[in-house]
Amino acid sequence: MIKRASDMTSTVKVNMRGGDGQAVVTDILNKDEYKGKARLLGTILLEPGCSIGEHIHENEEEVFYVIEGTATYDDNGKTEILRKGDSCLCLGGQKHSIANRTENENLVVFAAILTY
Repeated sequence: MIKRASDMTSTVKVNMRGGDGQAVVTDILNKDEYKGKARLLGTILLEPGCSIGEHIHENEEEVFYVIEGTATYDDNGKTEILRKGDSCLCLGGQKHSIANRTENENLVVFAAILTY
């Protein structure tokens, strides 16, 4: 199966998980297009000053992989800076948030929410 970028859907989520500004979530594949256990396979675009607020994952885990930009990532209360090529994992029962605190560059991450 091949899916072209022009066939992918994007959704603007304002104040996602209590964060600032908006997140643009692009579904790389929709749930009905694969058989694995995932709730999301996509990219998230955060413009400068935008964030996804702190939240807990229950019965699932989330992977972020930085494609572009610089992220301020809160990993269970510990703040880290992630750059292009870095990844992070939030296991079930843990909490995290992610933000673009830069002034002039977009943050784009690949996100996979894996369920179990």
